[in-house]
Amino acid sequence: MPGSAAVTAEEAAARSKVAIGLALAMLGAVAFSGKAIIVKLAYRHGVDPVTLIMLRMLFALPIFLIMAWWASRGKPPLTRQDWLGVLGLGFTGYYLSSFLDFAGLQYISASLERLILYLNPTLVLLLSWLFYRKRISMPQMFGMAISYAGVVLVFGHEITAQGTHAVWGALLVFLSATTYALYLVYSGEIVRRLGSIRLVGLASTVACLCCILQFVLLRPLTLEHVAPAVMWLSLINATVCTVAPVLMVMMAIERIGASTTAQTGMIGPLSTILMGVLILGEPFTAWIAAGTVLVLAGIYVFTRTPRLGH
Repeated sequence: MPGSAAVTAEEAAARSKVAIGLALAMLGAVAFSGKAIIVKLAYRHGVDPVTLIMLRMLFALPIFLIMAWWASRGKPPLTRQDWLGVLGLGFTGYYLSSFLDFAGLQYISASLERLILYLNPTLVLLLSWLFYRKRISMPQMFGMAISYAGVVLVFGHEITAQGTHAVWGALLVFLSATTYALYLVYSGEIVRRLGSIRLVGLASTVACLCCILQFVLLRPLTLEHVAPAVMWLSLINATVCTVAPVLMVMMAIERIGASTTAQTGMIGPLSTILMGVLILGEPFTAWIAAGTVLVLAGIYVFTRTPRLGH
């Protein structure tokens, strides 16, 4: 029957769209998670965080400029308020968050770093409660408690092996997650005005310039001491682990929605732990396994709970 054939074709197209969206979400989550592995590998060559993040942003800058230009075609110019928003969000959500994350990775494992960053949705809700008095439901509080218990479990195990360095590293990464949560809380209105790709391109360009300026002010203007491997790792970090996942996650959201994309992103911490074991030689213990299960279960409960209003 022609009608049934048309329905079948539409169903096939819908299934294909969902499958592509899920694949993009998974690849984006894995690529994002690979950043920590790349950074840990680079640190083995004696590079410092200021130089390392500058190289990452230097390689990513042309791509973000192209992204901003492409998304701005035919759009009205930014107002003074828009520029202030872009500068503030770029500094807080991309530059400061990234630098704190890079600095923290000097002291803790890639697995713990990813689990801390995965608490981001809970921090967004806590900041929304603090600034906008949004209510937090009991199931959300329960999910948050489970997730934080998982992080504390892994952190407690790591502090026995790393000592007080783990405290400093975990604090830096937690501050990184907090500053990025601030970006998410305040970016809603400007995203609606500028669009997500335009905002990401412009705000990331601001972050790139901040990282380059930081290097110019704090380090000698030479890269002679930087190992060639660090250059290649920074190029991979800028493209495969920074720009590519941003685009993949955006395309996934278009196909399967933000909620399903976020749920699929749970593969991120698991992939980080796997890559940490296989590539970095990080230990995989029962404590890490139990903590990871708690974090993922807590975030699952948290994100499945309907959000309450003001």
